[in-house]
Amino acid sequence: MPGLNDLYQEILLDHNSKPRNYRKLEEANRSADGYNPLCGDQIQLYLKVEDDKIIDVAFQGTGCAISRASASMLTQSVKGQSVERAQEIFDAFHTMLTEPDAELDYDTLDDLECLAGVSEFPTRIKCAVLAWHTLRAALDGKTEDVTTE
Repeated sequence: MPGLNDLYQEILLDHNSKPRNYRKLEEANRSADGYNPLCGDQIQLYLKVEDDKIIDVAFQGTGCAISRASASMLTQSVKGQSVERAQEIFDAFHTMLTEPDAELDYDTLDDLECLAGVSEFPTRIKCAVLAWHTLRAALDGKTEDVTTE
């Protein structure tokens, strides 16, 4: 379906060139840093969590288009969600990229489905999941840097 693939590519390019929630979140009470040595992607993810709800989320960093688009889409997906719901979104996203034959939860994935094509390029999966593993580290309060290696 060429039209759908073109739309997905357009969405990814838009998130890369104009990433959403790209800033330092001064009032963050949780944060984590992530690094993908294969591609050189680096991310700092900031969360403001209150009463088990992600009130605000932001990121900064450098990286390839897939990494930046994924981080941008992550912030839109989890902002305003409960920590439990963010974990469900993480699980659905991770399954989409790492288990090609799995049944997908499209209701949970929503716009993140645009990144499904990344699963066809194993070296790029790490670019797409970096922000997501960094999110889990921030939610879990881990202090060591996240790495895709």
